[in-house]
Amino acid sequence: MKTIAIVATGGTIAGTGKKGKTAAYHAGEIDIDSIIETIPEINEVAHIKEYQLMNIDSNEMTHEKWLILKNNIEEILSDDTIDGAVVTHGTDTLDETAYFLTLTLNTPKPVVLTGAMRPATATSADGPFNLYQAICLACHGESYNRGVLALFSNTIYSGRDIEKVNNFKIDAFDQRSLGCLGYMQDQEVYFYTQTSKIHTVKSRFNKRIDSIKSVAIAFYYSGADAKILYDLASDHEGIVIAGSGSGNYSQAWLKAIEELSEKGTIFVRSSRISQGIVFDDEIFDPHHLCISSNTLSPQKARVLLMLALTQTHDRDEIREIFLQY
Repeated sequence: MKTIAIVATGGTIAGTGKKGKTAAYHAGEIDIDSIIETIPEINEVAHIKEYQLMNIDSNEMTHEKWLILKNNIEEILSDDTIDGAVVTHGTDTLDETAYFLTLTLNTPKPVVLTGAMRPATATSADGPFNLYQAICLACHGESYNRGVLALFSNTIYSGRDIEKVNNFKIDAFDQRSLGCLGYMQDQEVYFYTQTSKIHTVKSRFNKRIDSIKSVAIAFYYSGADAKILYDLASDHEGIVIAGSGSGNYSQAWLKAIEELSEKGTIFVRSSRISQGIVFDDEIFDPHHLCISSNTLSPQKARVLLMLALTQTHDRDEIREIFLQY
């Protein structure tokens, strides 16, 4: 059997509340040992090593904690006796962590994120089965060198494209219109597609990272004051705009973008819409000052821009990064 490391960070999968109930619970309350004890079948598929790295609600995840997570996973997987890793994580910000690890991990070994929508104390908690399948996925030979993966409700997702689309159902994730990578039935793995974007061992961001640049997200809505952009630019090197439609905004925002770009702020145009793609636009960005997010959500565009700004402030180079990653 293969040896899989479980790197626990908390989340709903480690949450506790009133026995049997699915609401009003505290995330990150129990340790990974207690969760594993409820899944004796795990011992039939892999040797397990447990690492309780942190135990937090995923809304407490920060880029400093991302760096800790990256460094620990790489150190763990540098051990030749460990074949892969499963990261337990809260669902609220899992998509951001998954993409950060996709861009920064320097390992070809399988790394699978999973979690739960119901706390451990709920009737029919979904965490144990997700964790069981995630371990099976990490053991599977075809998971090697596919980049960071995520596993929820029998479905395999890429770390780049996974997105939480429902805050209530246990089947809470999707990949926009790109489709999933595959499915699982119990312990069986069925891959159908894979991402063509650069990740992990081929990523330009997989070296040692000491700090990450500050990037904000500006959400556009009807009548939004352009002062939002000026205020954010005073504290951040980059701004991702979650625009309406195809990354759109008002003429007042366009003027602010043009003025702030001249002073060095880097802008990315993304959309508050969960389906579709953002391309360059002659109307809303006539001077090509903004970088298009393509299929990245605003929060994932922020992750990529934070990393890109650690290496360059050249707008054309960052534009190429967004096309490649």
